[in-house]
Amino acid sequence: MPMLSLQNPVFAAYAIAASLMILKAVAMSWLTVVRMIRSNGGFRSPEDIRKTPLNPNPDPAQLAPDERVERIRRIQMNDLENLPFFLVAGFLFVFTQPSPLLAQWLFYGYVATRLAHFLAYLSAQTHDMRAALWTPGSLILIYMAAKTLIVALGA
Repeated sequence: MPMLSLQNPVFAAYAIAASLMILKAVAMSWLTVVRMIRSNGGFRSPEDIRKTPLNPNPDPAQLAPDERVERIRRIQMNDLENLPFFLVAGFLFVFTQPSPLLAQWLFYGYVATRLAHFLAYLSAQTHDMRAALWTPGSLILIYMAAKTLIVALGA
């Protein structure tokens, strides 16, 4: 069975987890737009306050930061700072040929920590709470990268 095949349960678990994380990251852009529309503000660029069919009554105040929009932007930035590492580390980890159960625990554990972190951030939990939810995902990344490095050095 080819290693990079959905018939390989390790790669299939990675493909599921990676797809979920990509969809979550893309959803943040849509959530930003929804929040901007609902608040009629939080726009970033001067051209955003030109009169258009979607903005028939532009106002310079629309360029002022809106906390509900900015919160989603911060969540999205956090994803952009973390998800690429998962996508690469997880992909490389597949080549270490871990047991399917270990791979599922790591991949799905990472997804669970990111979703929990998102909910904590969205609901304005303390930094301590967010850090407690972020840490297991970070440790998963460290484990996968270190294991890949050890296996690659031993090859």
